[in-house]
This record gives sequence, structure tokens and C-alpha cells, in this order.
Amino acid sequence: MAENKSKILIIGGTGYIGKFIVEASAKAGHPTFVLVRETTTKHPDKSKLLDNFKNNLGVTLLIGDIHDHESLMNAIKLVDVVISMVGGELIGDQVKLIAAIKECGNVKRFLPSEFGTDVDRVTAVEPAKSAFARKAAIRRAIEAAGIPHTFVVCNGFAGYFLPTVGQMNTYTAPREKITILGDGNPKAIFVKEEEIASCTIKAINDPRTLNKVLFFRPKGNTVSFNELVSIWESKIGKTLEKTYVSEEQLLKNIQEAPFGLSIVLSIMHSVLINGAATNFEIEPSFGVEASELYPEFKFTSVHEYLDQIV
Repeated sequence: MAENKSKILIIGGTGYIGKFIVEASAKAGHPTFVLVRETTTKHPDKSKLLDNFKNNLGVTLLIGDIHDHESLMNAIKLVDVVISMVGGELIGDQVKLIAAIKECGNVKRFLPSEFGTDVDRVTAVEPAKSAFARKAAIRRAIEAAGIPHTFVVCNGFAGYFLPTVGQMNTYTAPREKITILGDGNPKAIFVKEEEIASCTIKAINDPRTLNKVLFFRPKGNTVSFNELVSIWESKIGKTLEKTYVSEEQLLKNIQEAPFGLSIVLSIMHSVLINGAATNFEIEPSFGVEASELYPEFKFTSVHEYLDQIV
């Protein structure tokens, strides 16, 4: 079986979503390689994760770095597919990866680090605006290099947003009061991280996703903030006291917040105020939708997810 399976190289495999991609790739039977920096192997938490990759999932660890051309070339030559999961500060540096993939000439599919909203169709304020522009620039560089690709737009991570029902200042779901950004009407999309990973791995050899954007927009995962609150209220059997944060107030909060928080708030502004996840149609000329491509795949709906945290 393994000889028919694409060999996959993952860069940034110890990150938030990267670890799910590594696991999904290995469990789907793909020979899976993870490029790791020497320093990462000495990091206490990350080294445990790497041990799990190697000993329990049969993943091959390769020491290297996006800034080290030789290590990149050596790694890329071993595989058919490259998936980049590098973090925000390295997004622009993926040009080095593009150059190495182009030079090697053996890669059948490249998935750059995306896994958010569609950066070609999003309206956002700073600092998200610049972050999205960096991702869009990487898309253009991949197209210009003629590298076969898939851009993954999975929208919101369920595990990041749903356990607190979208509350930023707590680690538990609210039982008394809730804060809603804007008027709560634009629709957002929340998908379980494991399911994003499994579908991404399904898509790597699918001719229908070649040179396209793969969107995640399952119906049961697409809800407005108001709908999310009302689902939660039905689960706990009580009405929460609601505070609405105006767009004006949110923009002020973004300007005053430290950088890490301001980027999160500006992404929330684009999704929950501008409706960036759902305010356009997916046209066949540029995109395909995961739940339509894989009707047999069972996505955990927002309803089902909230059942697990009641």
C-alpha cells in the first residue's frame, strides 16, 4: 500500500495545527517526514511531541531549517508533497521554500501555510491586513513559479473558539454573561482541527483540488455569533446576559492592544464584523468546498461540539 502513497514533507509540524497534519498524514499511511530545527529537538514540550511522531506514528524527523537551503533541498528530494505550517513570522520566508521546490522539480503538490480565511477575498484592518497580504504574496509567488498547489482555507479552529463560546478573557464556557462582537449576525465557520487535518490530507492527491482553494464550509459548522449563543443557551437551559461590543469599540480595542492580541482581535473583526468567511460565493473557477468534495466525511457540527463541553 505504502508504495502508492504520496511521501509528505511537513514544515512547522510542531505548531498548533501542524501537529494535527502530521498525525493525519501518518495515520492515512503516507510516509511522513517532518523538518525540524535542531533547537526544537531540545525544547521540553516539543521534544515530547517529536518522540510521539517518531515512536508512535512512524514519522521520519529531518534536521533542517527554512533558512538552510541545503537541508531544504535534501528534504524536498525525498517527497512528492510539501505542506508548510510555519508560523506568522516565517510566512514571508516561504519564498525560500518556493525556490527550493522549483529547483528540485519533483514536487507534485505544495500547500503553503494558510489555514485561515481566504486572503484573496478578505477585508481586514491592521495588523491582520498586513498578515493576510503576506500570505497573498506567497500565493502569487507560487503561481509565478508554476508550482502545483492547493491553498487551504479552513476558517476558524473549533478548539480555539468554541470551548469558551467565543469569549476572549476566560478558559471556560460562560454560564451567566456573554460578550458578542458587533451585531452578532455575520456567519463564521468553526471546524475541528483533526477534521481539517484529515480532509487536507485527503485533498493532496485529488485532481479536483489541484491549483485551487480548498474551502471548509460545512453547513453544520457555519453559524453566526447570535446563533452560537442561542445553541449554547439551549444546551445549558438558561438565557445569558448579553453585552454587544460595537465595531467602533472593537477598532479602539485593536489599536490599544499589544501585538499578539491585536492580531487576534483584527482577525475577529474581519470574520465577525465584515463576514470575511462567508460573504462571497465559492466559484468553480477558483475553489472547491470540502464537505461537497467528500460527502462521506463526517464533520462534527457546532451543536455536537458544544454537547461535549456542556
